[in-house]
Amino acid sequence: MGKFVIRKTETGGVVFHLKARNGQTVAVSQLYASMEACYKGIESVIRHAEKAVEEDQTVRYFTRKKHPKFEIYKDRAGKFRFRLVARNGQNIAASEGYSTKENCRKGIESLRRQCAELTEIVTLKE
Repeated sequence: MGKFVIRKTETGGVVFHLKARNGQTVAVSQLYASMEACYKGIESVIRHAEKAVEEDQTVRYFTRKKHPKFEIYKDRAGKFRFRLVARNGQNIAASEGYSTKENCRKGIESLRRQCAELTEIVTLKE
């Protein structure tokens, strides 16, 4: 039973965090200019999560896949991360860093599961 938590930023933008049942953040959104745009972003994540394929960019000569997709990559610190890319090519959610690719893939499965079991959207007033 996941939930999306929406927060206003100090700069006036809006972001969401997808939280797992245990309260851990599974993915974070890009910065949105408005609450309406943020809600559309949440709808897009829910819509794309189930259908997205995995593109493992950590292997040599990886095959580019069509959108929607989860791109698995290594960051500058050597951690594995994923980002969910929508049909239009826009990055709509990104993960934290994981120490192993296996854990990164578990993060993707958690995102899919949280979206499928979504129970609420919470807007925090900050």
